[in-house]
Amino acid sequence: MAGSSFGTIFRITTWGESHGKGIGVVIDGCPAGLPLTEADIQPFLDRRRPGQSRYTTLRAEADQAEILSGTFEGKTTGTPISILVRNTDQHSKDYSSIADIYRPGHADFGYDTKYGLRDYRGGGRSSGRETIGRVAGGAVAELLLRELGITLTAYTRQIGPVSIETFDEKEISRNRLYMPDPQAAEAASHYLDGLMAEQDSAGGVIECIVKGLPAGVGDPVFEKLDANLAKAMMSIGAVKGVEIGDGFAAAAACGSTNNDAFTIGADGRITKHTNHAGGILGGISDGSDLVIRCAVKPTPSIASLQQTVDREGQKQEIRIKGRHDPVIVPRAVVVTEAMAAITILDALLVGMGARLDNLQKIWCPKGH
Repeated sequence: MAGSSFGTIFRITTWGESHGKGIGVVIDGCPAGLPLTEADIQPFLDRRRPGQSRYTTLRAEADQAEILSGTFEGKTTGTPISILVRNTDQHSKDYSSIADIYRPGHADFGYDTKYGLRDYRGGGRSSGRETIGRVAGGAVAELLLRELGITLTAYTRQIGPVSIETFDEKEISRNRLYMPDPQAAEAASHYLDGLMAEQDSAGGVIECIVKGLPAGVGDPVFEKLDANLAKAMMSIGAVKGVEIGDGFAAAAACGSTNNDAFTIGADGRITKHTNHAGGILGGISDGSDLVIRCAVKPTPSIASLQQTVDREGQKQEIRIKGRHDPVIVPRAVVVTEAMAAITILDALLVGMGARLDNLQKIWCPKGH
């Protein structure tokens, strides 16, 4: 299977299946000297862990990270970092009734067509549980970015028709929907309760804001920073759309209103009056906050009756059994943040060789 690796210099390779013995990631390109233990990674995994509220699957996984290689005495060694999370609460029998039936909204049909087989126990590699490896890799990337003064904040912007109207960063961690607006979180909860009673599910929008990213990150053609961020976000299973800055709203704007006027800030540096571009111009960061939005589809595993077919082409009716999230968005917030961190860190490392003076700072002795 191709496509389990992402990144050029800072590169992650995820492995494992939803109902296998474990899930994990191998991280290449992490510099030596970064303080790193399981305790540093665990808070990120805890944010996507199941069973946190009535809006997440009841699968009772601790999702404990084990660092198998790449560290010594609490710091990275510059060698590949391997991280394992063991699966401990698989209920594979919940899926036996759909072994030959294609679930609507899932990867079953495409997977079976491509490989001639599929792991029906939760979807195998197409399961959302694959994102554990991404989150672990993203945790390492985000820790490195913090050392450079770059921070990421991801949160739920919208669930179904309910959007945030205020922003309180502290509120994000106070509710299980990860919304920075307590009133919106309450309204979204009522909306989800109604859908659950109808055996249905919801989608939503995740927003990620990156602060402290300097200008000059990314390349102007095929390795545009926004292009690579779009690929990173679209690689998340439930994401169906990506915006940078104003995104699709820019299509209804005029150049006179959409352009961000440059000015000189109080610190004497070039800045912008507005940020419709979302921090990226021509594929290269411009020093403003980087703003990314992802549209997440409703959870396809719902208990209401659906029409489908089996592998023989016979019509079937299906009710999805097992333990499933009525909304994917809250647990996907940290996945979005992780993929943004990996993409940005990789772009920073790739960009180090863009100028001769950068190489001279690293490799030429002082006074040479």
